[in-house]
Amino acid sequence: MTTALTLLALAWGLAAALQLGLWLVQQRTGNAGIVDVGWAGAFTLVVVAFVVASPRPAAATWPVAAMVAAWSLRLTTYLVRRGAASGPEEGRYRDLRARWSKGAGGASRAFFVFFQAQAALVALLSVAFVWPFVAAPVWPAAQLAGAAVWAVGLVGEAVSDAQLARFKRDPARRGQVCDVGLWGWSRHPNYFFEVMVWVGYALYAAAFPWGGLAALGPAVILFSILRVTGLPATEAQALRSKGDLYRAYQARVSAFIPWPPRSSRPSR
Repeated sequence: MTTALTLLALAWGLAAALQLGLWLVQQRTGNAGIVDVGWAGAFTLVVVAFVVASPRPAAATWPVAAMVAAWSLRLTTYLVRRGAASGPEEGRYRDLRARWSKGAGGASRAFFVFFQAQAALVALLSVAFVWPFVAAPVWPAAQLAGAAVWAVGLVGEAVSDAQLARFKRDPARRGQVCDVGLWGWSRHPNYFFEVMVWVGYALYAAAFPWGGLAALGPAVILFSILRVTGLPATEAQALRSKGDLYRAYQARVSAFIPWPPRSSRPSR
């Protein structure tokens, strides 16, 4: 347990340093979306540090390290290509900037706290996969189950992102609501499969002593998506930009869990 806490403290330090640098970047660019790139990419730094600092043989830790790095690098690459770090600032961050600029200390101080909160979240979520780096497995079957769930989540998230990106590139779809593929069954399939990825980590960790604590990871992710920064902000922004088109989409398609739509006829 002591070693796990040491590794989690290391994760926090690395993520905090990274987010400090990115906060300084957004001070110059005015685009706070880079925080998302830092959040996703921090997990690669963390897991590499875990491999180096782990008392266990590297061969025993590379499977979970590869799982975390693959998810982290895919998401980071997707966010960079989408322009999170270099394009116009997303509406949700523009709204935060406008709101926080009216408070004590202004938007600059508020975003500093926000960026560091994301660093703390990285350390907290690392509870989901730290256990293979500190102990030997006692229930190897859980590792296989976790890897299988993780793989479904990773593929589903990648497919969701690819379908949305392709939809947005189509000039004929400009101003429309993406309801193709997985987006015709869930308004947020990327978030659903993101949760599956973290459930996979938790199942994998269940093979190890103290691994039950890994359930905190998917629980925090699910709460954040459903109640904090995921669905609430995304839905509010979509309603502002798409209006009645999005309301019709809400009436037809499940909010989170993929489910057959109430009507198979896509919106045009």
